[in-house]
Amino acid sequence: MQASAINLADKLATFSAHWSPRVIAEMNDYQFKLVKFQGEFVWHAHADTDETFIVLHGQMEIGFRDRNVTVREGELYVIPRGVEHITRAEGECHALLIEPRGIVNTGDTDSTLTADNDVWA
Repeated sequence: MQASAINLADKLATFSAHWSPRVIAEMNDYQFKLVKFQGEFVWHAHADTDETFIVLHGQMEIGFRDRNVTVREGELYVIPRGVEHITRAEGECHALLIEPRGIVNTGDTDSTLTADNDVWA
């Protein structure tokens, strides 16, 4: 059991790297990760799991092959498993990701943006 509540702002202040999620908590086999990003990520899909983004600061766009979805501060979006997508943000965006432990951030795509797993903030 945790000794105290997790302060998201304090955890976000511990790192500055973009596209490099940091685990802040686990529940069953799921991880809660904070991520900062700006610019454009890579097209990818997660064949075996949905992926949830909750925007804490700024806004992001999730691109699909047939449309784009804007997710603003205070909003969340669930990307269904197996759906190819790309994330992007004009200004710096901070988000909380919820996904199963061990998920590679670039999914099925080999990229220089592939981050190490299980890095804690």
